[in-house]
Amino acid sequence: MLSRRDPFREMISLRDAMDRLVDGAFLSRPSQWDTDILSMAMDVSETEEEYLVKASIPGINPDDLDITFEGNTLTIKGEVKEEREEEEARYHLRERRFGRFARSVSLPSDVNPDNIQANYESGVLTLHLAKAEEAKPKRISVRSTESSKMIEAETK
Repeated sequence: MLSRRDPFREMISLRDAMDRLVDGAFLSRPSQWDTDILSMAMDVSETEEEYLVKASIPGINPDDLDITFEGNTLTIKGEVKEEREEEEARYHLRERRFGRFARSVSLPSDVNPDNIQANYESGVLTLHLAKAEEAKPKRISVRSTESSKMIEAETK
C-alpha cells in the first residue's frame, strides 16, 4: 500500500513534544523566586443591596488573613504555612502548596466600609460588602399631566 508523505507532520509532532517539555518544566511547579505562589479562585456577585465575594482558600488559619478595603478595591492577603514534621520523611508526591498569596478586585460602585462582614468556613472565605446608599438603585416616579397614569423608572 502506498501512502503520501506529509513533511509537515514531523514538524507538528516536534512542536507538540517541545510544548509538552516547556509546559512540564515551567508550569507544573512554582518558582522558588515567586512571592505570591498560591492562586485564589474567586466569585464576585452583586445584588441591589450588596456585593458577595467567595474565595477558595483551603488550609489557611483565618488569623493569617489580611483583608483590606480602600477606594473601591478589596484586597485579600495571607499565607498558608508549611506543616513542619518532627521526623524527616521522604515524599513520593507533594502537590500541596504553601506560601503567601494576594488578590485584589475592584468593585464597580461604592461600598459602605462600615458594613463589611467576613466568614471563613470549610476552606471558603465569604465576604458581604453592603453598598453605600448612594450606590443603590432608586425608584423615580414620573407623572404625566396628560393622563392620570404613573410611570415608574429605575436608575442606577
